[in-house]
Amino acid sequence: AAAVVEPAPFRHGVISGFLASPAWAEALRDELLGLGFRRRQNDLLSLRQSQELGKRTEPHVAALRRALCEEFRAWLSAVTQIELEPTVDISCAKYEYTDVLLCHDDELEGRRIAFILYLVPPWEKSDGGTLDLYSADEHFQPQQIVKSLVPSWNTLVFFEVSPVSFHQARSLLSEEKCRLSVSGWFHGPPLTRPARPMEPALPRSPHIPYDHEILYEWINVIYLDMDSQAQIQEEFEDRSEILLKDFLKKEKYQLLCEALESKDIQWSSRGPANKRHYEAAEEDSLPDTLKKFLQFLRSEALFLLLSNFTGLKLHFLAPSDEDEDAEEGRAADTAGHSSPKHEQEETEKHAGGSSCQPDQSDNIPEAQDGETQNGSSTPLCVGELRRWAHKHYTLVHDAQATEFALDLLFFCGCEDWDPECGGFTSYIAKGEDEELLTVNPEENCLALVYRDRETMKFVKYINHRSLERLKKHPNRTGFWDFSFVYYE
Repeated sequence: AAAVVEPAPFRHGVISGFLASPAWAEALRDELLGLGFRRRQNDLLSLRQSQELGKRTEPHVAALRRALCEEFRAWLSAVTQIELEPTVDISCAKYEYTDVLLCHDDELEGRRIAFILYLVPPWEKSDGGTLDLYSADEHFQPQQIVKSLVPSWNTLVFFEVSPVSFHQARSLLSEEKCRLSVSGWFHGPPLTRPARPMEPALPRSPHIPYDHEILYEWINVIYLDMDSQAQIQEEFEDRSEILLKDFLKKEKYQLLCEALESKDIQWSSRGPANKRHYEAAEEDSLPDTLKKFLQFLRSEALFLLLSNFTGLKLHFLAPSDEDEDAEEGRAADTAGHSSPKHEQEETEKHAGGSSCQPDQSDNIPEAQDGETQNGSSTPLCVGELRRWAHKHYTLVHDAQATEFALDLLFFCGCEDWDPECGGFTSYIAKGEDEELLTVNPEENCLALVYRDRETMKFVKYINHRSLERLKKHPNRTGFWDFSFVYYE
């Protein structure tokens, strides 16, 4: 076997011909393919994974485990000068078309060396599935992909796990090939993790003074009827979420979609890659129609209408909660009545009983501007216009502040969007993979979701399937959304 070790962007090595006998490697592959695999799907990944291989008794699997723990570990220790423990975490993964593992650093208490042994058919870069290594900035955040390692039969890649070992397994583009690999970690003395600076928050602002005329200008009149609003509030109190279809007047929606195609809009890439990757509009560059729609989303009249839709106190004219002392209960009480326990249970059952930040606004500190410690506050909002296309996503991450909030999503340009392409917004309970609620992009549709402190959200990676849509809509590489968050 030939080993090449390189220092940049972080220390990694490639060993081709890792297993001495090709026939033995093929027998190992066949054993692995016979194992049970379960589908794993969350914000970070989509793939099939075996159980831990630590106790498997299949002869080739057991022999590989012994070789890794004994001769290979001793060699790695000598090469890296890291004292490694005699045990290894080891499992097997299968990536098929569109499967992906997004940017992360592998850091977990005691992990020191990561390894991946590829057992793949002949492979090209165009098949996807490369192991991409990122450079990092002085704040220990990923910058850009500086090296891509193409999987190759019987080749083992290893790297040192550190605060800057950012990498991804690029989405698989081949519809025929399977990227089979055995991977895991060797453990050793834990490293000290440097403090990562807080990201600057998108500024929250109170409403801007526009009266109800602005509502009649934009909104489908059925939503301005008081009986409709009462019905919407009843459903929202029950479910903590609602989708309002055909929300804008048809002609207004048309104007919005046309304005979004403008070549004058400046789009900025939002990162870093271990948290998000999408584009947001620079508001100064927007055509007038879009500026006016953003004013509508920030308007006093809309704050009051959202209060009527949801029962939340987003305006001083909205009915007040009787039980001001029970702050948590009050916030979890989407009905705006004083029955915190019952309402909180309802909230938890539906929108997931928890709270996270908006995707780029997901780094907003807990209390700011009009907020005070006792929960009395000026209602605030924060939001942006986002463009979504192939390879875009957001991830759940530790820095997401968790507080009670109302999410508003309004979608444009997503006709014939297939949820199999990704791009949907998924709500999950903190620390869980199971989805509580999924909001799919839908034409002229307003989604409202109420979150409490334990709910996180992410936008699922937009995969290669999304390019199929170009056949039907030649100019549509993706879609747009207006993503806003409102705080009582």
